[in-house]
Amino acid sequence: MDNKRTRVAYLAAIAILVILLAFLGMRYKDAPILVEGAETPFAGTFWSLFPPLVAIILALISKEVYSSLFLGCLVGALMYARFDPWLTVQALVGDQFGLLANLTDGWNMGIIIFLVELGIVADLLNKGGGSEAFGRWAKENVKTRASAQLMTMLLGCLIFIDDYFNCLTVGAVMRPVTESHQISRAKLAYLIDSTAAPVCMIAPISSWAAAIAGYVTSKQVNGFQMFVKQIPWNYYCLLTLLMIVVISIRNIDYGPMLTHEYNAQVKNDLFTTPERPFEGADDYEAPAGKKTSVIDLLLPVIVIVVACIFTMVWTGGFFDGESFTDAFANSDAAYGLALGGMIGMVFTFLYFWIRGTISFEKSFESVPNGFIQMVAPILILTFAWTLCSFTRWAMFSEEFVKAALADAGSLKQFLPAVIFLIGAGIGFATGTSWGTIGIMAPIVVGVFDYDVEPILCTIGLAAACSGGVMGDHCSPISDTTIMSSAGAHCYHLNHVLTQIPYALTVTGVAFVSFILAGIIQNVVINLIIACVLMIATLLVIERIIRSKHADMWAEMEEAKKKLYAGR
Repeated sequence: MDNKRTRVAYLAAIAILVILLAFLGMRYKDAPILVEGAETPFAGTFWSLFPPLVAIILALISKEVYSSLFLGCLVGALMYARFDPWLTVQALVGDQFGLLANLTDGWNMGIIIFLVELGIVADLLNKGGGSEAFGRWAKENVKTRASAQLMTMLLGCLIFIDDYFNCLTVGAVMRPVTESHQISRAKLAYLIDSTAAPVCMIAPISSWAAAIAGYVTSKQVNGFQMFVKQIPWNYYCLLTLLMIVVISIRNIDYGPMLTHEYNAQVKNDLFTTPERPFEGADDYEAPAGKKTSVIDLLLPVIVIVVACIFTMVWTGGFFDGESFTDAFANSDAAYGLALGGMIGMVFTFLYFWIRGTISFEKSFESVPNGFIQMVAPILILTFAWTLCSFTRWAMFSEEFVKAALADAGSLKQFLPAVIFLIGAGIGFATGTSWGTIGIMAPIVVGVFDYDVEPILCTIGLAAACSGGVMGDHCSPISDTTIMSSAGAHCYHLNHVLTQIPYALTVTGVAFVSFILAGIIQNVVINLIIACVLMIATLLVIERIIRSKHADMWAEMEEAKKKLYAGR
């Protein structure tokens, strides 16, 4: 908070927060508890979403995510403990909803272990020459900025098994490629984030398919079949992928992203802001005396992908007689990814020892280095998980969502659009698309009778999935947003602020598309209309931006000509 205005705004926000908390403390001190099983009168009310909103607003004001997340957790603990100081400290640290609970949770620890494993593998790929070899190959074969961006998207589509794995792996592979084409770290983070979750959401074989199939518990329809049927109706995810293609080919940038791309191309500044995480970490060097090749990067990545698929279906009972799809639906994704990551990490060690590109002693420097690279994402994730625990489990935000949806239930044909907006709001406030869809999917199946209204029920599920991903994309406390920043080596809030205008553009088109879907209810016609609307919207934005920032565009075009003149 170097800017004086920022400090003043932050202090003013803290003062307002303190006053509001004092009011809530007096107003709800002896209020009755409305939700059975809850321990706070805020449960099931709008105030159940207050802690994450505090964290988000403070983060956007201060541009500092650690203190903002911690204060959000503190507010959640205060409200849960009814503002009793000692009980608040116990709740914040405690093993029910607090930091200790989230750090001892098996799922969360599985994700943390997987992050560390990928950090170690990424450092091994660097030391062993795999990253340098791929960067060298890409410089020779990827000739334009558009192809570099589309390759990032394509790689993200190929790694469809899990969004966490997608974010970190695509970032590690594509950083040297995008850097050689002067693509800003914020743009790389956007490409990673906007490919990871949408691709996993429309891939029948992924950890997301497994999770959503488990959320849909209706006796009327199989959860996995329901997931597959919602894919062509999932407008936010499909249109996000279409948007990446269009803006890459047409070189369209706007909002804060335009500044980042201008600085990257004209000033050769990939970061724009003073915060430059991992600066210098991508200075790849080939091992002395050894010729490296692209296979030094691709083989370890392929082994990790195959190992993760194998371990995920193993946890789902594939080798006990379950079908492949059922095994995915029943898999323990966190355990499977951690186990698969361990296999891939051990293979990478052995591969580079056999290749002789890295010594035994030097290879183990990657263990602390990989962990250090993941400290920031792990810290942010821990706070985000704690905040989500207070919001969802301690204060029963699901009950508030059910009530809000019940009030909108009379709209019927317009209900998918309403579900999309509610899902987006919950996803933004809680920072978890998985959690949001976990709340919304059973409600959707309960609101619509699949035997009577199968199409509306399918559209409603797609709207819930779309809304969860949209809110997750915009939220600074989202786990995938955090890991996209880490994968791209981008300052986290730079990624958040540059991505929001793009996400809101897709949101507007998706919202209109869900309104039309509820009325027309024809999958082909609606998908064509949605795609046409998306392309038309982007072309209009392009015309406006190029007219408004003509000088900036001219400088960027000139810089691009100079960059490619000698290639």
